[in-house]
Amino acid sequence: MSMTIKGVDGKLRCKWCDAAPEFLGYHDTEWGFPVSDDHRLFEKLCLEGFQSGLSWRTILAKRENFRRAFHHFDFDKIVCFTQRDVDCLLKDKGIVRHRGKIEAVINNANRAKELVEQEGSLAAFFWRYEPDARQIAKPQTVSTSAESISLSKDLKKLGWKFVGPTTAYAFMQAMGLINDHVADCVIRGKVERARRSFRRPYGDK
Repeated sequence: MSMTIKGVDGKLRCKWCDAAPEFLGYHDTEWGFPVSDDHRLFEKLCLEGFQSGLSWRTILAKRENFRRAFHHFDFDKIVCFTQRDVDCLLKDKGIVRHRGKIEAVINNANRAKELVEQEGSLAAFFWRYEPDARQIAKPQTVSTSAESISLSKDLKKLGWKFVGPTTAYAFMQAMGLINDHVADCVIRGKVERARRSFRRPYGDK
C-alpha cells in the first residue's frame, strides 16, 4: 500500500495529509520541522494531551480557539489561572471542554516553569530525548519508541499529566525530534535540511 499521495503540484506527500483539507498546510510547513521555542513546545504537548481519545483534525480545527483561551500557551500566564478560569473554560464551546485536560494544562504550566528554572528552557530538556536518526523505525510505522517512553516516564516523575508514551511520540514527530515524513515525501528533504542546520539547545541557560 502506498504511503504517499500526489498533490495538485504533482509532488508526492505523506498520505495522511490528504485526510482533511487543513492537514496539507500543517504537513508542508509545520510537521517535523525542528522547534526550540518553549511556548510552541508547550502548546504542542498540551494539544496532544487534548487529542487523547479524539482526532488531530478536531484539535487542529480548534487550535486558534485554544491559543486564545490559554494565552497562546504562555505558561507564565497560565500558572495564574484560578478555579474561576477553569469554570469559564468549561463553558467555552471553541475548545475541548474536558475538566481533566484543562486542569492538566494548568498543572503542566507550573511544571514547565519549574523545568525552565532547572534546565534553562523546555527546549534544552526535550531535545535531550532526540533519538539517533540511524536507529529509528521506518517512518510512520510505530506510535511509540524507547525515547518517547523515557520522555513520558520522566515527565510523569516531574508531575506532568496527560503525557503518555504515544502522546510523547506524536510530540516528537511534530516538533522535529525525528523526521517521520516517508521517504518519497517532498517535504522530507526540507525537514532534513532544517534539522541539519538546527542548533540543538542542550544545556542553554
